[in-house]
Amino acid sequence: MKRQIDFKPKLFNILKNDSKEKFLNDLMAGIIVGIVALPLAIAFGIASGVSPEKGLITAIIGGFIVSFLGGSNVQIGGPTGAFIVIVYGIIRNYGVEGLAIATVMAGIMLVIMGVLRLGTIIKFIPYPIVVGFTSGIALTIFTTQMKDLFGLSIDEVPADFISKWIVFFSHFHTLSLGPLLIGLASILIIVYTPRLSKKIPGSLISIICLTVIAYAVKHYFGIDTIETIGDRFIINASLPEPEGISFNIETINKLWPAAFTIAMLGAIESLLSATVADGVTGDKHNSNTELIAQGAANMIVPVFGGIPVTGAIARTMTNINNGGRTPVAGIVHAIVLLLILLFLGPLTKHIPMACLAGVLIVVSYNMSEWRTFRSLLKGPKSDISVLLATFFLTVIFDLTIAIEIGLLMAMFLFMRRVMETTRVSVIRDVINLNSDSENQRDDENLVIPQGVEVYEIDGPFFFGIANKFDGVMQTLGDKPNVRIIRMRKVPFIDSTGLHNLESLLRLSQAENIQLILSGVNDDVHNLLKKGGFDQKIGPDNICSNINIALEKAGKIR
Repeated sequence: MKRQIDFKPKLFNILKNDSKEKFLNDLMAGIIVGIVALPLAIAFGIASGVSPEKGLITAIIGGFIVSFLGGSNVQIGGPTGAFIVIVYGIIRNYGVEGLAIATVMAGIMLVIMGVLRLGTIIKFIPYPIVVGFTSGIALTIFTTQMKDLFGLSIDEVPADFISKWIVFFSHFHTLSLGPLLIGLASILIIVYTPRLSKKIPGSLISIICLTVIAYAVKHYFGIDTIETIGDRFIINASLPEPEGISFNIETINKLWPAAFTIAMLGAIESLLSATVADGVTGDKHNSNTELIAQGAANMIVPVFGGIPVTGAIARTMTNINNGGRTPVAGIVHAIVLLLILLFLGPLTKHIPMACLAGVLIVVSYNMSEWRTFRSLLKGPKSDISVLLATFFLTVIFDLTIAIEIGLLMAMFLFMRRVMETTRVSVIRDVINLNSDSENQRDDENLVIPQGVEVYEIDGPFFFGIANKFDGVMQTLGDKPNVRIIRMRKVPFIDSTGLHNLESLLRLSQAENIQLILSGVNDDVHNLLKKGGFDQKIGPDNICSNINIALEKAGKIR
């Protein structure tokens, strides 16, 4: 029976049981989230290397698709700080067209992940990797804002982390007091606004107040040292026409690593956001549907010039805290942003760049998770090595390398831990059957007949353990007449383990030693049958428990 695609958008179920009161709550939450998302979408767009309206377009179209097709009731989609580093790097190396291609490829990967029901697997990515690249991204975002915060006169900022700081320090004498005051004021307003009101976002108050101040200073006092969005970008306050994206094998090969990084980062961040939301609302999201929705958003948004989309934890929590409980709130948030773009878009050109720098510095601080980072440094050495490697690779090189090497390190360390916990032992005299799940008798001990050796594998029998098993076999002295492989504690076996057993069987047969398996569970037994091993060893030589195996061995010897 074929498994159906796990695609069940929450919106379609909610509409059947929606009420007027719930709709009004979602309407209000959506309006507030749209206002909160405005400065963030603009800031993330500019920091990523595109124009500010591209950030808004991403939040509008991406946010609408994520809410319309998503597997979470409260998820808010849009551009996030986590993508700034990777998007900026792709644009720098391959241009805006390269970013569009990579984002569409990432969208296709996300859809495939959802169709293959890999949503739950993504959640098992080791926590040190998530914290490592999140903290690394936070430090990188903080670094990219130094030029605008201090108003430094730098023609071109280098791409790599170390070179950036060298250039910053060498140009620190060009510091401009106006942008610095605007930037610091922006940070202070955002930090202290929650003490006065938790409903109105500090970033919005910061942008409104400081934009008015910067406009007044420039037009009434003739001070033009405060750079604004309009000084750097031309604002197009309308939805762009869809444009085709051309693909070719050469471009796909070049952008494959970047697309994989976007897909993995998007999957991790969106499912993490949905999981956090579930903990607050008591709801349960559908991770596979969420991945398909995220994939669809990332396939469509680039056609309109947008940047990668994912679930945004801060905006999702804002939605929940303001009463949003269905995807309607996310759709309303997208509509609010669309209206702002169409009717208030031209006003965004007056926003000071230093003000946006202050917004992003606060975002980077919140992303840094420095308390969690510090606590992980007190954990196992293997986790510390993965954490630090992912962090420094993200900062010094790029996120693609960090995720790839971090995952490889985590996998190798996991395999080493499994190998350390899996034991292979040799028993020659007596088997203690106390607390033995195989024991079907009242005897506490079983005496092993002369000429019979029992080898017990305690743990999964995969490629790493197969070598350990070989090592134990090579240390043996006298050759027995019968070898019993006790596998009662083997939960699974892979192809390398099966190959190892086949090699042992051939070696034993060449030396006229009978091989018997004991305590094989159903899953392992089925795999042995599929591989034809049961016919090679003889079905009667695969015994359900050690008692039967020893009786058979006693008759053979």
